[in-house]
Amino acid sequence: MLTITDSAKKKILELLKAETQPGVGVRVVVTGGRPGSFRYGLGFIDEKDQTANDTVIDAGAFKVYIDAESVPKLQGATVDFVEGVYESGFKIDNPNSEWKDPVAAAVQRVIDTRINPGVAAHGGSVTLLEVKDGIAYITFGGGCHGCGMADMTLKQGVAASIQEAVPEIRQVLDTTDHASGTNPYYQETKSGGASVA
Repeated sequence: MLTITDSAKKKILELLKAETQPGVGVRVVVTGGRPGSFRYGLGFIDEKDQTANDTVIDAGAFKVYIDAESVPKLQGATVDFVEGVYESGFKIDNPNSEWKDPVAAAVQRVIDTRINPGVAAHGGSVTLLEVKDGIAYITFGGGCHGCGMADMTLKQGVAASIQEAVPEIRQVLDTTDHASGTNPYYQETKSGGASVA
């Protein structure tokens, strides 16, 4: 149902050593989401606070508790711990999606498995906002927000990957306001257009 990688187990055990009371486990919960993806909560729980509807997974040195509402949303998911230059912390890879439209769900899978792992190397991310009339509306975040190369990334990377994998998509539109943010590469010109700084 839910897989905990060796690196996640190692980090959880390190954190559990700081806990002074015995019988502490880990609760994993889906706390909400945005179109196509979930937000997660991961924290410690005393085993006496377990509810009757919890699913309990024995991870060896500790137990993992999942509430009934989160169980179907976490089916087949993996909890990992990554430590890198651009990304550190617990990460949940989840094959499930909140998209009801199969085309949007297919686009989300491409973003999750092919696009975001690549742009994450530069501290960036791509979020699918909507799929309508064969158009996928996306936004760039992190290091991709305001990047002078975002247009090339969109055309040669993101759009090409999505359209190759999901032929129903005829166009991919970037809705990001690249001129906003604390340090954008694009600066507003006096004429009101965007130019590369």
